[in-house]
Amino acid sequence: MRDIIIGVFAIVILCGFGVGSKSLKNLHNESRFEVVTKEERISEQIVAIKSMLKSNPKFNNEIVFLLDMKIMSGKNRFFVYDLIHDKIIDQGLVAHGLGSGMFSELKFSDENNSHCTSLGKYYIGKSYFGEFGKAYKLHGLEATNNNAFLRNIVLHKYNKVPYEEQKTYICNSLGCPMVNEIYYSRIQKFIDNSKSNIILDIYY
Repeated sequence: MRDIIIGVFAIVILCGFGVGSKSLKNLHNESRFEVVTKEERISEQIVAIKSMLKSNPKFNNEIVFLLDMKIMSGKNRFFVYDLIHDKIIDQGLVAHGLGSGMFSELKFSDENNSHCTSLGKYYIGKSYFGEFGKAYKLHGLEATNNNAFLRNIVLHKYNKVPYEEQKTYICNSLGCPMVNEIYYSRIQKFIDNSKSNIILDIYY
């Protein structure tokens, strides 16, 4: 009887360890799949953009602007990407819409007066001079941002956007991608020197 009890006890312990090990393994796998790096997110966007450009030759097929909203606003998350050599060639801070919130779990909307950032691919249109000096009209190419032009969502500079990375969140816009003046002067050259419209992709 004593041997039977010991045997049953041993089986229970082994089964317990088996379930525990399996659970830990599953947790590890789930965590591994949930953590996607900045580089992986960029690669995913580039694959989609290159596919789109094959059927839309009217857009610039050498340079694209990428805005990664998974990255907090105090860190560089506006990337100028070289499609020919597959590499980032410039980067800087960019503010998002105040209606989207301040923290990592952002809210996105294309509704008028929402003051939110809208996700999706845009093309950069004509420039004009307004409240923030020279700015560029943005035209949404997807259902998530096709109201951008009517909402007056534009790419512009603002002197209160820091140039250097910060440990805290930076100021917000009214829905526009808004960058530092120094960084703006650099991306402006890409836009003005381009013979075709540059794609700007905001993703999360």
